[in-house]
Amino acid sequence: MANFSILGAGSWGTALAIMLAEQSEHRVRLWEFRPDAAMQLQKDRENREFLPGPPFPDALHVTADVSEAVDGADVMLMVVPAQVVRQVLKQIDPEQVRNATIIGAAKGIEEGTLLRMSEVTAEILGEDVLDRYLVLSGPSHAEEVSRGIPTTVVTAGPNLALSEKVQHWMSCPTFRVYAGDDLVGVELGGALKNIIALATGMCDGLGFGDNTRGALMTRGLHEITRLGVALGGQRETFAGLSGMGDMITTCTSRHSRNRFVGEQLGKGRTLDDILKNMTMVAEGVTTTHAGYKLGQKLGVELPIVDKVNEILFEGLDAKTAVVELMTRSLKVEQHL
Repeated sequence: MANFSILGAGSWGTALAIMLAEQSEHRVRLWEFRPDAAMQLQKDRENREFLPGPPFPDALHVTADVSEAVDGADVMLMVVPAQVVRQVLKQIDPEQVRNATIIGAAKGIEEGTLLRMSEVTAEILGEDVLDRYLVLSGPSHAEEVSRGIPTTVVTAGPNLALSEKVQHWMSCPTFRVYAGDDLVGVELGGALKNIIALATGMCDGLGFGDNTRGALMTRGLHEITRLGVALGGQRETFAGLSGMGDMITTCTSRHSRNRFVGEQLGKGRTLDDILKNMTMVAEGVTTTHAGYKLGQKLGVELPIVDKVNEILFEGLDAKTAVVELMTRSLKVEQHL
């Protein structure tokens, strides 16, 4: 049995809460920062705003009090959007979670600082938190996890024994967890693949076909691997669940918010118009600019990332970007 605290009642946080609470030996608390929304969730026993349909198990308790949410937690999962992780962590008393395993489940890079979520957490809760920090990532759309559709993910951190412990706590017949020790690679795979999902969506919006999508995903995987390795990740990680696996799902699924944003851009809508009409966050938008900046800083060639950045923030037309990519100087294919 374990006490789970899940911070963030969006679709992914809710799906994880439902999945864990259905394992009757666990106690699960879900934190929603808006008091009125938390009361509504507790009353409805369903997240009608972000994940309508799946009912809340009896073992799932909702609160708007972050201190209550993390009290006595064995595991604290950070499932808020990447750009507010720092803000939420500042609300937590470090002593209250001194013995808790911290799991990062937000897939993004902090804008401005270019820090991974583990690095943000270490800045707020102290460097020693990395001894008990894990990242959770993989092909895992909330809509499917909450409905018991078989899903496989990976949890990774420098303490492999801790990763294996959490692996046993979280795994069930519909949610299989692999353990790993490449924290950096798993974090970056989960974040950077959203850039490629934006690009794939643009091609879909432009009316291109399977040939374009297959090429874009393959070359995109090369790019995020190059950048990930330059930042300290293990090359093999990007061929696994948190790299290729998550990228395939995000680039092809109707559930993918990042693919949707890209598709709408390909159809000619502006980024501002798309985002203002979305209730959920497309992490790939801010991650694109962070990925572009990291590539420039490290001297890593990222032609797809660079073009997505130009489309999002510099007004480049998506169709023109494709032509520019296709007419780059010819090269010998380099394998991962």
